[in-house]
Amino acid sequence: MAVTLAAFEGVLSSGFINYDDNLYVTDNVHVREGLDGRSVAWALTATDCANWHPLTWLSHLLDVRLFGLDAGKHHRTSLLLHAANAALLFLLLSRMTGALWRPAFAACLFAIHPLHVESVAWIAERKDVLSTLFWLLTLAAWLSYLESRTVVRQVLVLGLYAFALMAKPMPVTLPFTLLLLDVWPLCRMTLPVRWSSGPLAGLLREKAPLFALSAASCVVTFVAQRGGGAVKTLLDFTFVERLANGVVAYASYLGKAVWPATLAILYPYRHLGLLTWEVAGSALLLAGVTAMALRLASRAPYLAVGWLWYLGTLVPVIGLVQVGGQAMADRYTYVPFVGLFVAIAWGLGELARGSRLSRGAAACAALAAVLPLGLVTRTQVGYWADAVALYEHALAVTSDNWLVHNNLGLVLFKRGRTMEAIAHYEEALRIWPDYAEAHFNLGIALGKEGRRLEAIEEYEQALRKRPDLADAHYNLGNELLDAGRPAEAIRHYGDALRLKPDDGEARNNLGNALARLGRLEEAVEQYREALRLSPGLAKAHVNLGLAFLRLGRIPEAIGRFQEALRIQPDFEEARADLRLAQERARQRP
Repeated sequence: MAVTLAAFEGVLSSGFINYDDNLYVTDNVHVREGLDGRSVAWALTATDCANWHPLTWLSHLLDVRLFGLDAGKHHRTSLLLHAANAALLFLLLSRMTGALWRPAFAACLFAIHPLHVESVAWIAERKDVLSTLFWLLTLAAWLSYLESRTVVRQVLVLGLYAFALMAKPMPVTLPFTLLLLDVWPLCRMTLPVRWSSGPLAGLLREKAPLFALSAASCVVTFVAQRGGGAVKTLLDFTFVERLANGVVAYASYLGKAVWPATLAILYPYRHLGLLTWEVAGSALLLAGVTAMALRLASRAPYLAVGWLWYLGTLVPVIGLVQVGGQAMADRYTYVPFVGLFVAIAWGLGELARGSRLSRGAAACAALAAVLPLGLVTRTQVGYWADAVALYEHALAVTSDNWLVHNNLGLVLFKRGRTMEAIAHYEEALRIWPDYAEAHFNLGIALGKEGRRLEAIEEYEQALRKRPDLADAHYNLGNELLDAGRPAEAIRHYGDALRLKPDDGEARNNLGNALARLGRLEEAVEQYREALRLSPGLAKAHVNLGLAFLRLGRIPEAIGRFQEALRIQPDFEEARADLRLAQERARQRP
């Protein structure tokens, strides 16, 4: 654990980022409520972020309840979970093999490898470290169950596995990894497997409840992700492109395992064909390693088991069912690399024993491998300390990264660096002209710069691509109203409210547009509805008061201005309007 904390201690001073952390914590109204009965009920049923992972939601709710929005303490939780995973991995490998130093080396690689920074340093990826904790606890319970097959121990196995799946669906491959462990180190069957053999049938039968849970999780996950719009169609990415990308991703992960350079928060999808040197070379590499591992299975079963663990546990995220727009992701290697680290640790151990290296020399060799990884990890953690640094690093090591350009623009805009933000939005749109969110964000930035006509054009472009963007309708309505086009503004406010009926601000501004056209009674109706939705919206009280004033309902106008000042005592416009209404009241006969 000390090694883990030394490599990752920089995360404790990192903040939240605007890529999914906002969806999971900072802008999530349910999570910000903290842990209570209502939020627990939401967590158990929600499919927000296109996933059903109630245990992950509960962990975020608990953090908010304990620490508020102190990002450092949220990071501390993820770091402690990662350290616990490394310790558990060591204990489990040692328990299954009876060895000490090889499990320690494998666990150390797991603890400090730079590709695991994303899972630990990204608060939104709490689900990685949490689901892996329950994956490893399930394995520990399974080993106990094999020693004594009681109902209590079986229920414990199933309960822990259910928790793992409720944190993230990645553990759907766990039953298959148990079959690999049956080959080595548990030695309950041998390779090559004979499908008609008695041992295999029995080993499959004993795991049937786990396979059933895995299948159920696959169904729930697919429904949640399809309902959330995360699953891409064959029109977005053809099957050939998915297959090509998957082959290249497998090989790329291997390269980054050995040489963890050019790591990024997002790797853009490339539309590869099968008949390219990159795909062919990757396929030959994978086929060669697979053939070698299987050929050596009788003498070195750990190589075959480790390699098949790597290949198998990556299947859910390799892109055959494409979710999102990334080609690959560092976080996807969190569990799959366990297989590689085991193969490396035992392989080097056997080499050291065969060459009769002293224990001290072997330890020095292991240290020489671990120290550089730790230094790279500390450097990578440093990028996560600041969103601008994180995104700029990603842009430096990838190309045509439209999403990162957009996200960097958002951060820069929030920090008042509007012109730089505009440049990044424009670059995102150069790469992907149909990127509706970038058109929307560019519209906001142009509006702030007073470039109203250009802002209107960007909002219209965004809505041509995504007519369901309620905020784009709302912002376009605002720009049109300010441009003296209230009739057009009314249409877009109406569309915004059709998509978000509970938006008090949109109701208020719709009232303003109606009032601009002299439709005061309709405006009053919208202001009243705005105040029903948002009773503390002081400007809606003022606008309703102004409508009453124009209708000659002066006492009601005075009441609204007074209410606005009660809510916001420094509201000078409300104070001036109140004086005007009181003056008119005095002038009335």
